[in-house]
This record gives sequence, structure tokens and C-alpha cells, in this order.
Amino acid sequence: MDKGTDAVDILEGRAYRLQFPWIGVVNRSQQDINKSVDMIAARRRERDYFANTPEYKHLAHRMGSEHLAKSLSKHLESVIKSRIPGLQSLITKTVAELETELTRLGKPIANDAGGKLYTIMEICRMFDGIYKEHLDGVRPGGEKIYHVFDNQFPVAIKRLQFDKQLSMENVRKLITEADGYQPHLIAPEQGYRRLIESCLVSIRGPAEAAVDTVHGILKELVHKAINETHELKQFPTLRVEVGNAAFESLERMRDESKKNTLKLVDMETSYLTVDFFRKLPQDVEKGGNPSHSIFDRYNDSYLRRIGTTVLAYVNMVSSTLRNSIPKSIVYCQVREAKRSLLDHFFTELGAREIRQLSKLLDEDPAVMERRTNLAKRLELYRSAQAEIDAVAWSK
Repeated sequence: MDKGTDAVDILEGRAYRLQFPWIGVVNRSQQDINKSVDMIAARRRERDYFANTPEYKHLAHRMGSEHLAKSLSKHLESVIKSRIPGLQSLITKTVAELETELTRLGKPIANDAGGKLYTIMEICRMFDGIYKEHLDGVRPGGEKIYHVFDNQFPVAIKRLQFDKQLSMENVRKLITEADGYQPHLIAPEQGYRRLIESCLVSIRGPAEAAVDTVHGILKELVHKAINETHELKQFPTLRVEVGNAAFESLERMRDESKKNTLKLVDMETSYLTVDFFRKLPQDVEKGGNPSHSIFDRYNDSYLRRIGTTVLAYVNMVSSTLRNSIPKSIVYCQVREAKRSLLDHFFTELGAREIRQLSKLLDEDPAVMERRTNLAKRLELYRSAQAEIDAVAWSK
């Protein structure tokens, strides 16, 4: 500054007040630079200047380049620390996003056969677990099977309209034709059997339909479980193989279920419950007037009584089948689907070579590269997170 002037009013904040105090410094002059005066000597001369100049002597403790550097450093540290919560939040959010993305992309594939087989088995178990959750009600879909048993199957049996099958004309026709050229001696037993069989055989249709409907629901749940198994999205070929294996198992279960379910119907038609008929009141007419022709010997009252008796028996049997057929379907299809849906697939996997296992784990190279890049980024962010946390705890 010029002689006779000073900057005390400015440095003390009277001329112009700043948010932070003024700090005066003495820089090297051009002559000092030309003489190559080093910075250490310049700083020493600066300290001497403020300490020995009467106008600035009282301000010497907060003047000079060294004090300026310390003040700026302290202020910078304060600003950085004030930004730490925001940085921590941003890094934590980014780490969570990277972890979510890596989870979505799946784990890296092992190189050895054992590791590949383990990966495939684990993914299959995840799919199997999700499938069971659908059947057990943890996830939606399994309730449709109950709807088949509680609504569709009983309605289908009701639509058979046994009372119309046992109309007067049908009863007369079957009763008169049952014994052929030799009329029955006491009661038209063969006629009874023909009438009962003609009604019960018609239950085969609703029984088969119930098996097929449950089969369709089980296949639908396979599609849902596959779509909900995120790990299968990573490997398209394995996804197809698991689906095909599940469908093949369901086909075998359906065939077995249909065979056993139809056996229940056939058992009822092949052997009648004799006690039902023994408890009925004995017929007084003993089968009509034997002097008449076989085609007109039965009066309407007698034929109507036969139809009523057969209808009561058929209703009793259909009520039994309405309960036993769903049990057979659950045992042969639903229970087996929960217990051994992929058992055949697991058996085949054990015999496959590493080349075949690798084909199942045919991940997209772009996905593999992205996973590697994300893993590197995640490592960097976690390292930064640890360092920032250390700074935050040291406050």
C-alpha cells in the first residue's frame, strides 16, 4: 500500500463486513521474484511485517498466508462434513440399486460340472417352492382346484338328469329287454342292473372332465411359477427345459388320475350295494301278470316304482362319487405335483455331461458383462461408503 495509508478498517470489518473475517497477506514483490526469494523466507518476512507494523500488530494472530490456508482448510472441512449426510444417503441408495440390479441379473455361473449342476438344482428348487406355494394358498391360483370340486363337478353330475334317464319309456324298454328271450322268474334283476349301469356309466364324463380341468389348472400354475422364478429368466434354455419336464410329469399324473378315477365309477357299476335293495319293501306284485306278453306285463305303477328305486340308488352312489372322485384327483395329481413334479428331470440331470449342463446355463454374454461391470462399481461405492463413514464418525 502507499505510505501513510493502511487497511485496518477493511481488515477489522468496519469498511465492509464479510461473512468470514478478512485475512490480510503480504505477497512477494516482483523484485523478490526476480531475486528468487523462496516461499519460506517470504512467509517469515510476512509474519515479521504484521508483528512489527504498529497498525497491524493487534491483528497479527489472524493475518498472513499461513492463517489464510488454515482458515480455508477448516472451512472446506466444515463444508465437506455438512455434505456427508447427503453423500451417505446418495451412496447408500446407489449401493442398494446396484445390489438389486445384481440380484435381478443373478449369480455368476460356476465353471465346473458340480457347480453348474448345483446351480441348476437350486434354481429348480426355487421354482418347485413357488409352485407349492400356489397350491398351498400362499400365492393365488390353487383355489381354482377347490372351485372345480365344489362347483363345476357337482353341477356336471346334476346336469346328467338321472330322472330323465329313468323315464317311463326307458325303464320299460330296459326292463323288458334285459332278460332276452327268457323272462325273469321273480324280479327283473338284470333290468335293475342295466338301468343302474346306464346311469352310473354317464358319470365317467364329468369325472374325466374334472381330471382334465384340474390338469389345466396345474399347467397354468407351472406357467405362473416359471414367470415368478426370477432365476429362470437368466437362462432361457433351462426355463424351457423345466417347463417341459413339469408338463410331462403332469401328463403322467393326469393319465394315472384318470385311470384311477374311472376305476371308482367302474367299481360302482360292476358291484351293487345289495343292502340298499334288501332294506326296500318287498314288491307285492312280484313283477306283474305272467300271463301277459313280456312287453306289456308291467303296469305303469310297477315301472314307476322301479324307476324310483333305481333313481334313489343312483343318487346315493353319485353322492359317494362326488366325494371320492375329488379325493382321487387330489391324491393322484395335486399331491404328486407337490411331491415329485421334477423328480424325472432331476434323475436325467445327474447323467448329463458338463457340455450339456453348460447348454442349459446359456446366459447372454451382454448380461455377463453387465454383471461384471456392476460388481466393480458396487465395490467402489462400498469402499467410498466405508471411508465416508469413517470421516463421519470422527466428527
